[in-house]
Amino acid sequence: MTTVITYGTYDLLHYGHIRLLERAKALGDKLIVGVTADAYDQERGKLNVQQSTLERVEAIKATGLADQVIIEEYEGQKIADIQKYDVDIFAIGSDWRGKFDYIGDYCKVVYLERTRGVSSTEIRAASNPMVKCGIRGINRISKKFFEEMQFVSGIEADCAISDDSDFEDCFDGRLNIVDSYDEFYEGINAVAIFDSIDRHFDAVMDALNHGCHVLCAGPLFMNEAEAKEAFALAEEKGLVIFDAVKTLYFPAFEHLLLLIASGHIGQVKSIDVSCSQIPSDFDPKKATKFDGALYDWGGLASLPIVKILGTDYKDIEYFVHREGEADLFTQCLIRYDDAVASFKVGKGVKTEGNMVITGTKGYVYVAAPWWKIDYFEVRHEDLRATRREFYRYAGEGLRYEALEFVRTINSGNLHHRLQSEEEILCEARIVEAFSNQ
Repeated sequence: MTTVITYGTYDLLHYGHIRLLERAKALGDKLIVGVTADAYDQERGKLNVQQSTLERVEAIKATGLADQVIIEEYEGQKIADIQKYDVDIFAIGSDWRGKFDYIGDYCKVVYLERTRGVSSTEIRAASNPMVKCGIRGINRISKKFFEEMQFVSGIEADCAISDDSDFEDCFDGRLNIVDSYDEFYEGINAVAIFDSIDRHFDAVMDALNHGCHVLCAGPLFMNEAEAKEAFALAEEKGLVIFDAVKTLYFPAFEHLLLLIASGHIGQVKSIDVSCSQIPSDFDPKKATKFDGALYDWGGLASLPIVKILGTDYKDIEYFVHREGEADLFTQCLIRYDDAVASFKVGKGVKTEGNMVITGTKGYVYVAAPWWKIDYFEVRHEDLRATRREFYRYAGEGLRYEALEFVRTINSGNLHHRLQSEEEILCEARIVEAFSNQ
């Protein structure tokens, strides 16, 4: 028996894919098809995939051409698979000609001609209209977001505006800076908001009333009432409100949540998180109450707590150190029925910046800065059983939230897959409890 193996993403499976699979199958008696996993695609910078791994696997199975379907999850797996399945022929599209010649040391390599005139990229472009995004708020974060958007297909920055009159053009002339909101909203269907938290609600409502989807830096809202009003308007108009907290969309963070949900460390009893920064241009004496640690870090610091322990906490308590109006250091204690969580946030004060998730069977340790997570350890009583997980991300990581924003808009589902409306409402309650101190 001659065994053939081939690999691909197979996003939006089309006639060209099927013809390639038919040619591969004709080379032998058994065809194994490797479908790239979401995390592996993202790790190598392929951020325009519209369908999940499961959807793509089911599409391959439905063709009836594959005798076996496997998942490709890491670089170097192809050789391991060739040895594991005793493969005779490795087949791949001719656009990869020469790229996989090294596999010739393990089996025969065949480059198959692709079907001309059809591509997943063209199908995606035809089925999903471009998200044209305006940027509201000009600062170092919006600049980074603009840079990262260039790596995501299906979205482009159209213009930017700022309510501050003394901002510096940080886009180096590559983005149109407009003076009026009438001009800003002309021709866009989405708004990315990177402004002070006290301006978020008005900015979100303004965007929704102009028919624009919203991506907003967290914390999104000052209180639960604002959040509910905004979500009600978004529901009425069929628009998306999206939390721009990049950590949520990192491959490593998603895998961490899945691992904990699987019960690998048992029942979670405690979560301890810390975040801090000493900005070179931060002057506590000139800062307003909206420039402090909690309003900068609260959405991020509460993220793993709400995602893992849920939204139904019993009570919350804050310990705050202020200098002038702004808080320089804040510690929060959140109690649940059978667990407790705490976070520390600092601005102009430095703390560790790690995260520890404690369970009945073990714990997860994420080194500082945990919010840039690409590696974590799962530790048990027997340290020899320590599990180390690596999931690289590209660039600053902001491209992943841009990707999910586009996917959510194109899916037609107002509530995206990684964060529920109730979780954002919970974040608003946590911020509101601080504001009421």
